[in-house]
Amino acid sequence: MLKKAITLLSAAVIAVGVGFVSTADAAGKTYYWVSHGSPADPVWTYFLAGAKQWAEDTGNTVNTSFQNGDVPAHQEAIRAAISAGAAGIATTSPDPGSLVEVVKEANAKGIPIINFNTPDPQANFDAYVGGDNKTFGKNWAQYLVDKKLVKSGDFVWMPVEVPGATYGVQEEEGIASVFKPLNITWEVTDATLDQAEIITRMSDYLTANRSKIKAIIGLGDLVNGSIKRVFDQVGVKAGEIPVIGWGNSTDTTQEVLNGYVNAAQWQDPQATSYMALSMAAMAASKIPPGFNIITGALYEKDTAEFYDKILSAK
Repeated sequence: MLKKAITLLSAAVIAVGVGFVSTADAAGKTYYWVSHGSPADPVWTYFLAGAKQWAEDTGNTVNTSFQNGDVPAHQEAIRAAISAGAAGIATTSPDPGSLVEVVKEANAKGIPIINFNTPDPQANFDAYVGGDNKTFGKNWAQYLVDKKLVKSGDFVWMPVEVPGATYGVQEEEGIASVFKPLNITWEVTDATLDQAEIITRMSDYLTANRSKIKAIIGLGDLVNGSIKRVFDQVGVKAGEIPVIGWGNSTDTTQEVLNGYVNAAQWQDPQATSYMALSMAAMAASKIPPGFNIITGALYEKDTAEFYDKILSAK
């Protein structure tokens, strides 16, 4: 069971088997880092950077993989890590409940397995590092209500890359807790993981439904980072439709700075990977993690430059 979070912070990848190891210490242990994400999603380059830096700093090898939302492939990647005798595993959760059995298999072998980025309390992970998606969704909806950007009877559009994936499901649950009592309706639409297709699908939906859309909540980084291009293509002016959602890319930090997005969510992607692997190593050294690490910060135009500089440095 996940422990109670006691630490708050402000707040993929390449092919399986590619490792990062310090030349200073080639005798380190081998850890596995598994993501449900896609290498086409810019945010995962930052998560990867954190894993790479951890490997360089510790002298351990980190084998990484992107599973592109493929649940069976994700499960098999973890099983492969278990079979290989991984010192520890850091993994996201592709769908709620999807990793319960493979986590049990890691537990049975005594291999620490840390959940990061997308929490799933149904599985017996040793700890969780990352944001609270349900809380994020609730905060996004409450922001729109508190700023009087939406009201009872309004309709909100919520594009997402992978419908049914853990992150979107949990975010929508938080959003619903605010919108349902206020009779605010919404629709989640499939935008896919392909950037060009995302822009096409979002543009088509916005063109067809522009008159009824009172606000947009981007449930993923790729969709929120596409807002300017979609607005420009459809002829929507910056600020004409309120937008909130993820903000772990320079596309979105620039959209916030230029008024296309009202507020965006920072997740500390590099730190999340670094700390998840650190917790796995700690557990491998028989120091059980008795806490989770919760990351995340919502930023507006006045602080967007700070995050833009962080993201632009890589």
